[in-house]
Amino acid sequence: MSFVRRLSGLARSCLTSCAVKLCVLRLNRLEHRKLGGERQSVALHEQLAQCILQFEDAIEQKGLSLDCDLEEVAIISDMGCLELVWNNLLSNAVKFTDKGGVSVSLRKEGDHAVVTVSDTGCGMSAVTGEHIFEQFYQGDTSHASEGNGLGLALVKKVISVLGGEICVKSEEGKGSTFRVILPLAI
Repeated sequence: MSFVRRLSGLARSCLTSCAVKLCVLRLNRLEHRKLGGERQSVALHEQLAQCILQFEDAIEQKGLSLDCDLEEVAIISDMGCLELVWNNLLSNAVKFTDKGGVSVSLRKEGDHAVVTVSDTGCGMSAVTGEHIFEQFYQGDTSHASEGNGLGLALVKKVISVLGGEICVKSEEGKGSTFRVILPLAI
């Protein structure tokens, strides 16, 4: 193995280790309510659009379609925490989809904003769906080197701290849909 390959592997290992530590730290802060306190008006449609743009290259490289249907919705929430949620859900949708596409929608339903992130990826079994929000759980080990099993646990905790809910519907071989419901104001 060449020196460059070993160095590259070491760098990846360090980045993964740092990402795990950062996620554990964030989870700990959320559990002790030290995050999620910076509430402000968030134009959710604009924030989602900006997050989606960050994945545009990856979506194009994989030849996936992208469908966005974003109503104008503003909420009072923590912008940084929400960005973490959207980036995680979008990253997973792209990572686990090899053909087909990703769709994102935003709707105002009563006193709530409802965001759905759907993909036509590999989907997951009912058993995996029951555990997907647990720390360190990885339902699809074929992508284990690309994650640490903390992302969706962090997402669920953030959504909970912000007074919202998240659920997933999925079918193996057909894809997944994550639905996030957030109050317009807390």
